[in-house]
Amino acid sequence: MKRRDFITVLAGATAWAATARAQERQHLIGHLSGRSDAVPGALRAFYQGLNETGFVEGKNVAIEFRWADGHYDRLPSLAAELVGQNVSVILATDVPSAFAAKAATKTVPIVFVTGADPIKMGLVESLSRPNGNLTGVSIFFSILGPKHVELLHELLPAVNTIAALGNPGNENFQADAADIRAAADALKQRLEVLTAGTETDIEATFRTMVRRRVGALIVMPDPFFIGQREQLVGLAARHTIPTIYPSRVFADIGGLISYGSGYQEIYERAGIYVGKILKGAKPADLPIQQSTRVELVINLKTAKALGLTAPSELLARADEVIE
Repeated sequence: MKRRDFITVLAGATAWAATARAQERQHLIGHLSGRSDAVPGALRAFYQGLNETGFVEGKNVAIEFRWADGHYDRLPSLAAELVGQNVSVILATDVPSAFAAKAATKTVPIVFVTGADPIKMGLVESLSRPNGNLTGVSIFFSILGPKHVELLHELLPAVNTIAALGNPGNENFQADAADIRAAADALKQRLEVLTAGTETDIEATFRTMVRRRVGALIVMPDPFFIGQREQLVGLAARHTIPTIYPSRVFADIGGLISYGSGYQEIYERAGIYVGKILKGAKPADLPIQQSTRVELVINLKTAKALGLTAPSELLARADEVIE
């Protein structure tokens, strides 16, 4: 082969390779979250879901991340940024980000992960046919508040005053607090509803609980609280306040007890839905998936540090006991 012909062939091959690479990265996924980082294991599970549908991050999809760091007022502008990046689909990882994404676009497909009832919250019209450009996976964390009250009462039957900590910036807050109050009233317990939306607020609420002699705490589901899990678990230990949390990510780092859905399964399902949409499926034709599996995790090391003895019946029902 002549040198000139070789150069021509080489240039053509290089151009073909560049085109192939461009085609492999044709899909851009927007990741919108009210948190400051991902829940442990969540992104890995999301990537697994994508892989199951034939998409690999860095090969034929890229992901553009936007984190609100607990400042939900930033979410509308972050959602608008993703829409401006011409993303193919938006993954909204919590209720505040789902609402922000919904307000930002009527055309870009949105797959949400939410702990609330998406119909009650006004995200979609139907679970079987959500309509519009949204679909997703519902964890239904919000219905677990009364169960948290019951579990605390079983663990601490002598405690008369409990507190519930919520984020007033979360659309679920008022409804969740009402459910918890009804459950506490049924057990004749006094409930203190406290709020926090910043790290400083969290510190202040624990001082308030000590001052009011609160005997136990329920941390309500919220993206900001997940991001502040180390602060919350640390303060509960420092002030010796027995606390129940909405996810095992708290119990894994020293939280006393958690009761809620696992994130791995939820995010894998979300990844599969994103992959289906990238292949041409319409969000309106993908029914909202509901996770009904919950897990009870008890940290015996923390119980011992608090001077508590977990009832054998409670331990027997636990999905995992951390010793």
